[in-house]
Amino acid sequence: MHALVDIPESGEIPFTDYSLWRLEADEGGRHVWKYLSEEEALKCPQNSMEKYWLGLPTNHPESAPANDPLSAARKGFEFYKNLQSSDGHWPGEYGGPMFLLPGLVIGSYVAGMDFTEAQRLEMIRYLINHANPDDGGWGIHVEGCSTVFGTALNYTAMRILGVKKDHPVMVRARATLHQLGGAAGIPSWGKFWLSVLNVYHWAGNNPMPAELWLLPDWVPIHPHRWWIHTRMVYIPMSYLYGIRFKAPENELILSLREELFVEEYDTIDWASQRNNIAAVDIYSPHTTFLDVTMAVLGAYEECSIPFLRKRALGRAYDLICKEDDNTSYQCLGPVNKMLNLVCRAHVEGSDSEAFRRHELKRLDFMWLGAEGMMMCGTNGSQLWDTSFISQALVETGLANEEDNREAAFKALKWLDDCQIRDNPMHYASSYRHTTKGAWPFSTKEQGYTVSDCTGEGLKAVIYLQEHIPGAPKPVSERRLCDAVDVMLTMQNSDGGFASYEKVRGPSRILELVNPAEVFGNIMTEYTYPECTTSVLTALSIFKQHYPNYRRGDIERVIRGAINYIHNSQRADGSWFGSWGICFTYATMFALESLSLNGETYDTSLRVKSACEFLRSKQKLDGGWGETYMSCVSGTYTEHAESQVVQTAWAVLGLMYAKYPKRQPIERAVRLIMTRQLPNGAWAQEAIEGIFNKNCAISYPNFKFSWTIWALGKAHTYLQTLD
Repeated sequence: MHALVDIPESGEIPFTDYSLWRLEADEGGRHVWKYLSEEEALKCPQNSMEKYWLGLPTNHPESAPANDPLSAARKGFEFYKNLQSSDGHWPGEYGGPMFLLPGLVIGSYVAGMDFTEAQRLEMIRYLINHANPDDGGWGIHVEGCSTVFGTALNYTAMRILGVKKDHPVMVRARATLHQLGGAAGIPSWGKFWLSVLNVYHWAGNNPMPAELWLLPDWVPIHPHRWWIHTRMVYIPMSYLYGIRFKAPENELILSLREELFVEEYDTIDWASQRNNIAAVDIYSPHTTFLDVTMAVLGAYEECSIPFLRKRALGRAYDLICKEDDNTSYQCLGPVNKMLNLVCRAHVEGSDSEAFRRHELKRLDFMWLGAEGMMMCGTNGSQLWDTSFISQALVETGLANEEDNREAAFKALKWLDDCQIRDNPMHYASSYRHTTKGAWPFSTKEQGYTVSDCTGEGLKAVIYLQEHIPGAPKPVSERRLCDAVDVMLTMQNSDGGFASYEKVRGPSRILELVNPAEVFGNIMTEYTYPECTTSVLTALSIFKQHYPNYRRGDIERVIRGAINYIHNSQRADGSWFGSWGICFTYATMFALESLSLNGETYDTSLRVKSACEFLRSKQKLDGGWGETYMSCVSGTYTEHAESQVVQTAWAVLGLMYAKYPKRQPIERAVRLIMTRQLPNGAWAQEAIEGIFNKNCAISYPNFKFSWTIWALGKAHTYLQTLD
């Protein structure tokens, strides 16, 4: 346990000296923040990128507002290229969910893996800064209301990190937790983490039998048919549940048992807590089918067969090790990363190679920002962010300007290095989709195929290699074709594309046993407009440059994707976004992909309807603004203020559709320009991303890539309307 610390009650929290932090970001896109001594720092001055993300003055030159959209775009990129790493990508935060940092803290604690003092203090700073000002609790994400899930887990993390229970921050959070009913009603993922810590009894958890991995692969509900994030989390969960892992009792754990619950810990009827979920936390209520299933599995747990359990645990552990090998210990995401870490530490000990490598790669998830140190939603969003600004540079013409060519070519080199060249080490045996030729969401080392990331990566490379005079061409035609080959394997029967792989299981049946309570649509893959449009756009552009490669296959897939886009359009003309917020986001992507296939405002009633939808949401100030509640409710929910990112999405969609009216586009451009700061940047506004319908996530690089893209493209487009 860490020594307890006294934290100032004032708004100023002088935990570490931000001038001593440095970011290592040039090893294939890995992000590692390090705290230097004063002597070390003098030898290694902070750069603009580090200062920006730490909220320190960058001293970038300021100037008067730009006179036209292209000048504003140029001014924006003049600032943004200072945030490019030396290896060519754009690092950045990928935070927002508030259940990830507790997993980092609890998992590290029970595994015996420590933090540096600087890391510990900055995690405390982050949690204090993101306590809800109204009641002191925490939500599922940084913009959400206080929940038992967020409050109990983050309270626990604060205590492990060394904050005294009688500190005012803790007293207030504990009062909110108790008002919500205490930790007994925490959702299932929270029950699990608290059980691992030994402050919640395993009897209070619904069963997670590893024996499901012993089912034949052809069984429709076999775990390999589940959505990849769900199954990769379930594997180590089932292992830890199967052995009933729990940290040894100590003073902190005994104290937390008193602090987290309204009732006395030893008097709680734990079996009755399995389906006890606080009302404020529930997004996906238990179905009757789930409750019956859990009752049957609970009966099995009472008489589980030892040799089957042993075999099942061996199977689960083998899959854990294969995931670590396949991803160089990055793992798919932060939840299974920390669960795998606990499993490997338990089995192989703190002196093992697995422990060392997990400890090393744990750093990749720990991002430091102006509000403290968080845990990111993956090991970053490197490919995603770099591909968008690369495309923006080409479509705006900025890539052809001498001052920007170096930045564009550095981005191309990084995109070249980031493409995955081979299938994973354990390919078929770990149920992985082919990866050769794909681009990931973050880094090649993490190495998971993602459909829309492959599409956007391919598009970015083609743009940079083919549209900049004198550009190098490091990505060969063969490798471009490899990317196409991957995407062609991913189309589903409805013509749409899912995220990591094809839909493998019966979604209607499996979603009936969604046990997570706080997320929606997590049990299988689903087809998404955004994933489909990214692939459709990439294939359409590839076909223009390489018309003879698998022409029949590509045209067939394009027809199916267009049909899916048509069928998924809503009656009001919009598309629902599952990865960004929300209708604005998906509608922009749909309009881009349809325009490349001849459907524009003047030729398609569908496109005209989509444009009218966007126009109907334009605010009086000329901008667009939509909240994450659109994703939660499925209904467009207007933000109180316009957002520059969503305004850029909307205006890009209108321009792709060849919307003929000048005034709406001019007004949108004017709003983006008026929000530009004197140094060329834009301020961070509302959260931009979403996943699983109910959890928002940040993409702070979007405020550069999309605004620059919209402004530069509008400069030329508006001239066509003169």
